[in-house]
Amino acid sequence: MKLVSIVVPVYNEEANLRHFYEAVCEAMKPLTDYTFELVFVDDGSKDNSRVILRELEKEDERVQPMFLARNSGHQLALTCGLDHTDGDVVITMDGDMQHPPEMIPTLLKKWEEGYEVVQTVRVTTEGVSFFKKTTSALYYKVLNMVSTVPIQPGGSDFRLMDRIVVEAFRKYREHARFIRGLIVAMGFKQTKLEFVAPPRFAGVSKFSFRKMLHLAVDGILAFSTVPLRFGLYAGVLSGIISFFLFLHVLFVKYVENDAVPGWATILACVLFFGGVQLFILGIMGEYIGRIFEETKGRPLYLIAKDKPKKCGHGIEKR
Repeated sequence: MKLVSIVVPVYNEEANLRHFYEAVCEAMKPLTDYTFELVFVDDGSKDNSRVILRELEKEDERVQPMFLARNSGHQLALTCGLDHTDGDVVITMDGDMQHPPEMIPTLLKKWEEGYEVVQTVRVTTEGVSFFKKTTSALYYKVLNMVSTVPIQPGGSDFRLMDRIVVEAFRKYREHARFIRGLIVAMGFKQTKLEFVAPPRFAGVSKFSFRKMLHLAVDGILAFSTVPLRFGLYAGVLSGIISFFLFLHVLFVKYVENDAVPGWATILACVLFFGGVQLFILGIMGEYIGRIFEETKGRPLYLIAKDKPKKCGHGIEKR
């Protein structure tokens, strides 16, 4: 029997965990050619998520919880799960029911057709605000304008990966990671599967605006050096403006002979060029900051409790 590893990052999802577990079991029940493991990666939850995961682990040996030592973020929690899976095929998804477990058989069918990556694409999300839809669409347009890797609008971290893709992914160890882009950049035989995301089963999203903004910046800076070129463009633009300002000063002084104290011009120039310089330094600072993080060589995450070891299709408790 083929083993399916289902990786689920968890952060304060106590109201969703049991329902999600039951939905996955129901979706996998008719798939008699497969067995599965549920690798929950608790990302430093502060509610009762860890208690519920320990209970599920005792009730069902297929539940394989891992507990990170602190909150490391969604992308690193996913990475941790992918680093510790044993399956012939791996499915990553969120546990809030917005990634429907009933799609698992369809994903596996695509895998059986020969695809090594099956990327789900969220057409829309039920109940999502107009502001979020608009900003999301705008972000993907900007990202694809500057990125060397095409990123699918509406793409999510709900995907299937063959074992060979997972092994290749483990070689990517950068800290500031945008997994959606990494998977596309890796290549392999990929296809997509569209779906409409239902509303959360319970609770509220833990992905705050600050976290979304951080992920958006990582997505742009990880796959594009275009922002660094803004310095060149801004420098050329400021040089052209400076040239015409210089001609204007010469015209006023020597043709009109009507030179006045130039505090306004000086102030405008100082503000303009000062702003351009700070903008360029800010972009450079973002890249240098990422270089600094990578050179420290710190681990991507720390595990407080690892998943049980696999022995064939049985479980050896640690």
